[in-house]
Amino acid sequence: MNQREIKALISLLDDEDNEVSQHVEGKILSLGGNVIPFLETEWEENFNPILQRKIEELIHELQLGIMIERLQVWKNGGALDLLEGMWIIATYHYPDLSLDKLRTTVEQLYYDIWIQFQEEMNAVDQVKRINSIFFGTMNFSANTKNFHSPTNSMVNVVLESRRGNPISLCVIYMLVARKLGMPVYGVNLPNLFVLTYKSDRTQFYINVFNRGIIFSKTDIDHYIAQLNIKPKDIFYQPCSNLEIVQRVLRNLILSYEKTSEQEKISEIEKILKATLDEDIAD
Repeated sequence: MNQREIKALISLLDDEDNEVSQHVEGKILSLGGNVIPFLETEWEENFNPILQRKIEELIHELQLGIMIERLQVWKNGGALDLLEGMWIIATYHYPDLSLDKLRTTVEQLYYDIWIQFQEEMNAVDQVKRINSIFFGTMNFSANTKNFHSPTNSMVNVVLESRRGNPISLCVIYMLVARKLGMPVYGVNLPNLFVLTYKSDRTQFYINVFNRGIIFSKTDIDHYIAQLNIKPKDIFYQPCSNLEIVQRVLRNLILSYEKTSEQEKISEIEKILKATLDEDIAD
């Protein structure tokens, strides 16, 4: 369809006949994300609040579709780039967010730590050096005041505010550590996301939410016992990038449950389902 035809179609959105307006909405949605710029132009030029609201809803639904498609492509490609997965989630709130800008920000964090980093240090000392910069100079810390805020799951906001929840802080910390060549991975503990330093010779754990404190497998044993939960391998071993993204999405659902935003809960559940294997999702 050309621009004139799309414009004519949009003008029918507020048709008094509900059947006509619904048909038009379906037709616009079928055009996909390429129609978004035309919708945005019409929104700016139109002063009918009802029509503007319908356009806003259509744009949001189209952007949601783009986000789900990106996430599925990312997953099917092996979910190799964790930052890309986190960027896709952040586009739920910030659809125009630049992945390149996020990469530049993380690259700067890495550089600022790298110039003070010594590869010949042992593993524990390497983590302590990162901690002194990450939680000191860089001023990253736990967002305890607004723990359940959805923005804690948005990597761009956490990078800017330097405040986040356990998993978002772990992701940023891990991205930098991996760039430094360290074997650092995420670990899915119940009610808490942590990191593990795991090499052929040593393994220990890092609680980024508690300023990078180092702890052992025995500490996890005690933690699991306190929760009265049966120990599982996943509580001790690295998880995948896909599992990290899925946990971030579950955190988002919990955030919206706290504010009873049912529409957002349904949308994030739809996004989460798109990341699950079909036999699990059914």
